[in-house]
Amino acid sequence: MKDKSNTWFFIINPASGNGKAFQKWNALKPLLQQADIDFEFAETQQPLHAIELVEQATKQGYCKFAGLGGDGTNNEIINGILCQKNIPSSEIKYTLLPVGTGNDWVKHHNIPNHPQKWVTMLQNEHSILHDAGKAIYYQREQAQTRYFINVAGMAYDGFVGKALSEEKGQTLRKLKFLYLSVACLFQYNLSKARVEFDDEIVEDYFYLVNAGICKYSGGGMQMVPHSESSDGKLAITLARNLSKFDVIKSLPLLYNGKIEKHPLVTLHQTKKIKITSLEKTPTLLEVDGEFLGETPIEISIVEDALQVVVPNSLRRN
Repeated sequence: MKDKSNTWFFIINPASGNGKAFQKWNALKPLLQQADIDFEFAETQQPLHAIELVEQATKQGYCKFAGLGGDGTNNEIINGILCQKNIPSSEIKYTLLPVGTGNDWVKHHNIPNHPQKWVTMLQNEHSILHDAGKAIYYQREQAQTRYFINVAGMAYDGFVGKALSEEKGQTLRKLKFLYLSVACLFQYNLSKARVEFDDEIVEDYFYLVNAGICKYSGGGMQMVPHSESSDGKLAITLARNLSKFDVIKSLPLLYNGKIEKHPLVTLHQTKKIKITSLEKTPTLLEVDGEFLGETPIEISIVEDALQVVVPNSLRRN
């Protein structure tokens, strides 16, 4: 049997970028062949299929994975890598060619979206050990577990994530995201929650509770500007009891990485955080842009979870 350990296994989400994934894949294949990069590929057929594809591929000996898709595809592949038991996840290399609408995770690492530049990065195979987050939450009164590699958003972010998940069509998804973000602002009512980490217990009405491995989410916002992908800690942002006017006025701070300048926002670092609702209305959770469920929620760090291939000139954020 052929040794698969040096073969890149590509997982393509044909729905990403409103169908642009195939165009990008067709442009990428000849570049991979010219670079003498050995590869195989598979396409996802339904939600969560990428998790199964990684499980099957690791059984065959593949330990290098590349995704073509957006943040949702990215999250599925990460869950496949961390849930499988065939190869230690820290020995697996992974990277993503962004095709989706948000592409927040690649911003943190300056991963190029131009096929030729991306192939050059893959050839160099410069990798860093990358942390991940582990979220335990509830869905239909049953405990569930999901890993993430970018940002977990609770309270308002979870509310927006649920609204997006209820949208059936994917056309103009970025515009829908912007529209729903504004619409949800006027629909969202703050509810009281308890946040516990280290020796702190904070009870308040929260607009945001974010736990980050990397900086960017929501199409370029920096909710957790103090995130480092390899420091063994969760970056935590707590935004308490903000009024709707406060949120609108503070939007520039969400994009320029200076959110901590707001007097009702505090930044923290920890290895584990627990969120419990103090009202009948639960606090909602999304990770990497995917809506999951509700409180009680526990999020912990998974240190050195896998190796991520990034540009040699990686700017340390």
